Amino acid sequence: MRHGEIYLAKFPFGDVPGMKLRPVLLLTTPLGLVPEVLVAYISSVVPTRPLPSDLLLDPGEPGLRSTNLKAPSVLRLHKLATIHCSSLARYLGVVDGQTRTIVASKLRDLLQL
Repeated sequence: MRHGEIYLAKFPFGDVPGMKLRPVLLLTTPLGLVPEVLVAYISSVVPTRPLPSDLLLDPGEPGLRSTNLKAPSVLRLHKLATIHCSSLARYLGVVDGQTRTIVASKLRDLLQL
């Protein structure tokens, strides 16, 4: 497992208890004695007015075919969670280097680093 990979994972709901199987982007490698990773939520519901922290992932574009997403999706960098590696259900794919650079830039802006 390494940052930039996409997995199906149990992701916590924001407003109600429970988890839902969702695609997520790994932002870190596993950390800790009970390994956990920081992930960002990916949704196939693309907002009409994306936030500055959102990033469109269109698997139809040559650089994003390796994501293996089924449809154009949005990476929601304001929806982060730390989850146990055991919550990662299945590997889907990986984003390219250019996308990882854009993600890093958007995270720096979002977190004001």
